[in-house]
Amino acid sequence: MARGPSTGKRREPRVEPRLDGPEAGTLDMRLTGADRPAAGGKPSRQRASRGRKGDAETKGRSGGNGRPPRGGGRKGKARRRRGGLVGLIRRAVYWGFVLCIWAGIGGAGVLIYYAAYLPPTSEWKVPQRPPNVRIVAADGTLMANRGDTGGEAVRLEQLPPYLPQAVIAIEDRRFRSHFGLDPLGLARAVFTNITSGRLVQGGSTLTQQLAKNLFLEPDRTLKRKVQEAVLAIWLEASYSKDEILEMYLNRVYFGAGAYGVDGAARRYFGKSARLVSIAEAATLAGLLKAPSRYAPTRNPDLAAERAATVLGAMAEEGYLTEREATDAIAAPMRVVTHHTSASENYVADWVMERLPGYVGAVDADIIVDTTIDLGLQIIAEDALRRALDEEGAKRGVGQGAVVTLDGSGAVKALVGGRDYSRSQFNRAVNARRQPGSAFKPFVYLAALERGLTPGTVRQDAPVKIGKWAPQNYSKSYRGPVTLTEALSLSLNTVAARLANEVGPKAIIRTARKLGISSPLASNLSISLGTSEVTPLEIAAAYVPFSNGGHAVVPHVIRSIRTMDGKLLYARKGDGGGRVIDHRTLSDMNMMMGETLMTGTGKAAHLAGRPAGGKTGTSQDFRDGWFIGYTGSMTTAVWLGNDDNSPTKRATGGSLPAKIWKDVMSAGHQGLPVAGLPGISDRPVQVAEPAAPLDMPMRDIPAEGDPARRLPPMRDGEGGGGPLDLLNRIFGG
Repeated sequence: MARGPSTGKRREPRVEPRLDGPEAGTLDMRLTGADRPAAGGKPSRQRASRGRKGDAETKGRSGGNGRPPRGGGRKGKARRRRGGLVGLIRRAVYWGFVLCIWAGIGGAGVLIYYAAYLPPTSEWKVPQRPPNVRIVAADGTLMANRGDTGGEAVRLEQLPPYLPQAVIAIEDRRFRSHFGLDPLGLARAVFTNITSGRLVQGGSTLTQQLAKNLFLEPDRTLKRKVQEAVLAIWLEASYSKDEILEMYLNRVYFGAGAYGVDGAARRYFGKSARLVSIAEAATLAGLLKAPSRYAPTRNPDLAAERAATVLGAMAEEGYLTEREATDAIAAPMRVVTHHTSASENYVADWVMERLPGYVGAVDADIIVDTTIDLGLQIIAEDALRRALDEEGAKRGVGQGAVVTLDGSGAVKALVGGRDYSRSQFNRAVNARRQPGSAFKPFVYLAALERGLTPGTVRQDAPVKIGKWAPQNYSKSYRGPVTLTEALSLSLNTVAARLANEVGPKAIIRTARKLGISSPLASNLSISLGTSEVTPLEIAAAYVPFSNGGHAVVPHVIRSIRTMDGKLLYARKGDGGGRVIDHRTLSDMNMMMGETLMTGTGKAAHLAGRPAGGKTGTSQDFRDGWFIGYTGSMTTAVWLGNDDNSPTKRATGGSLPAKIWKDVMSAGHQGLPVAGLPGISDRPVQVAEPAAPLDMPMRDIPAEGDPARRLPPMRDGEGGGGPLDLLNRIFGG
């Protein structure tokens, strides 16, 4: 067998064609139909197919080069399988890449579509945080924060470092590194939620949450999520990480009406966010997932579990050591439950009602300095609540109010109800109730100003004026009594006679100049306190008896300033000037003092301290009052029911007098004893005999009688002398 000269490969011997020989006669050289071209000049498909199939079979048998395959058929099949798998992977990668491109194009389209609903970027700016109103007591102690946030805006550097760290650890661990969106966090959240079968994690970053809080509605739509992402990227491009974190901490909702960490810290722990412990910081951070579910005031066990989870996350991130996290979990926390029920909230609400009249619209954080004595405020609240808890059910009393003012009209304590968390209605300021006999001092004052004296005698006997026939509470009568005795014993018949003598208009003028501003009916029944007043205004109307006869304007705001110290308002000026002359004031204080010594207000007597006051009980025992004063302060106590239902015969001399005594006794601790104005320099005089019925005589005053208010009986203003008698006889 010959080899080729150049390749050295083995060559098959050449076989020359022969036309002779035995086979020559059998060779058929004629063309067949298969040898002819198909229509159109193309080879027959059948033939071509047979040719390709033959070639393939030949190659398969010869190994592709005419030789038999080496290594057997199994390896070839394996190679073909591997080639098919690689092709499949290549095709998957290819189409996956294509799908990603189209998904990116589609996502960009959705992004552009929904972003078009946003305002132009030139108008994008972070809205101003709602202003906070910090309301403080007279000594500077914080009583309440008011506004939409419930707390102050705090700088990041003012907070303990573990507070923002706790929020980052549990809410957004890659906050410092992402660009506003966190694809890894989103992917993790999706995987966790799918594998758990429920919503366990959220994929929003702190920046996205801030964007939602600042600019968007809380609806769960694709449009909102897309806009949230766009705005988050803008925030990251416009502000530093610390600025974003500070804005977030001052605006995020922590439940119970508290927005921002300072409001939340005060709401749940009664302290500034600057002072929270590690455990308290972890509790606050844990609230962000579900504020109502993890609130320590509602679910302390769940709150503790959530705080432990936060502390574990802080340890994982290196913010705490394992020992610090363990110690924080074991540390006790004092959760404030009194916050929403505290009576200071009544004061804060009243301040907010009056604030626009002093500074107009509030557009920045401000501090309101009030006249409230926080110690006395707590004393008044405790006295009212304790009395109602102990005796309220027995006496059929469900609510109450307490107001204390000093001699200038400054409100030192104001309790608007039994429990602020149950009812925010401020009864001390807004409840108009019948004062009953607590209105009589204005009637007696009007009578003294017409010339009567504490020693003037009137008949305590059945009286009928027109169709009106008032009776005494005891249904008994004493006959001739001095005005002092009549006031101290709260005799209705004498009050009615005095009102008839001086006239209702004179009584109304007297009440007005002392400070009563509510509508007063000019009729006979005003003598028994049937016209409604508020506890605040009647307390203020009693103040002139304690301060030397000067009318006051009740006020609670002393000054208003911005957080940087700019003064916006400072109280100036006095009240309405002198409204009771010295002689009449002396008489009134003697009469009012007798009420606490021997009259209906004996339960309110203050040992060793001069005081005056008056009880009041309205029709059908619906209201019980005690209003009294010393030389230092005046306090009004009201008890009753919000639905105006009758009590179980609760009078002003019972539970209200007891509460008044508790408040005043504690409130005067450490104060020097002050006498009532006008009593020490009053000359001693002797009373004359009693005048005939309905014929008042100007007698020399007797010693020691407290004043009572009497409603006018008629529209005339006669002074009770002979001229007035003639006018009544002839209809003048």
